[in-house]
Amino acid sequence: MKIKILCLLLIISTFSFSQTDTDIYLFDFIQGDSIIVLDNPINISNNKGYDNQPSFLNDGSGVLYASTRNNQTDIALYDIDNNVNVWLTDTEASEYSPIQTPNKKYFTTVRMEEDGSQLLWMYKFNGKKQEVLIEDLRVGYHAWISKKMLASFVIDDPSILEISNLKYKIKYPIDKNIGRSILKIPNTELLSIISLEHEEPEIYSINPVNSEKKYLADPLEDSQDLAWTPDGTMIMGKDDKLYKLKPGVDKTWVQFASLSSLGLSGITRLTISPNGNKIAIVVNDNLE
Repeated sequence: MKIKILCLLLIISTFSFSQTDTDIYLFDFIQGDSIIVLDNPINISNNKGYDNQPSFLNDGSGVLYASTRNNQTDIALYDIDNNVNVWLTDTEASEYSPIQTPNKKYFTTVRMEEDGSQLLWMYKFNGKKQEVLIEDLRVGYHAWISKKMLASFVIDDPSILEISNLKYKIKYPIDKNIGRSILKIPNTELLSIISLEHEEPEIYSINPVNSEKKYLADPLEDSQDLAWTPDGTMIMGKDDKLYKLKPGVDKTWVQFASLSSLGLSGITRLTISPNGNKIAIVVNDNLE
């Protein structure tokens, strides 16, 4: 029986990280002119421990995520059509924040070694190749901008938003003191960030070439993560509720869904598929 809801960290620091028990739920995401419907909830991780940091494949056919296995964190892939999970990494290190590269044969992930070193690595999906992508850059989170350009949250005090141009092998900072949410804004060449420079957090768009910034909105209080729909609407979650705000259209965040009927709460990270028909949401692990 379908359940319909109508209108309704890994936290990495310079010295340590902490994990909470979380699960990832996948929903159909149906966006109309004035309503958003979430349908067909599926627990795609269903695993005790830390299941987090989901990101969709470029064609929307699967979800990459970080998952606890054998007292460490590996990368898994959930195949949507076949409803199966496949492990993609099995190293002595722990991997986090997986994202498919514009070259569909690879994905990038933050790899934390047993000695505490932490770099951005690139893996081939078939497991036959893995290599450090950027040397000497302690990356916490990242986002691909194009085939040869990516943005990184560099762990420092304060944090740094750094652009790496892989074609010309150069990197340069464009902002500082940012939150962990770094996303490419759909149908633009801009990034969205949550700036922590002022007394209250603020969401900005930023040009990765010239650092030009534009204020978009204030985030939900105590929420660190957002997602974008293809039409340019921002989605954020808090507790058991989801909210939307379209910059330039909405004045405030508008609640459109609640997960309370499913017994789910503690929404943190969330991501929307490239074509906008699915949403993956990280919630507290309520399994007994």
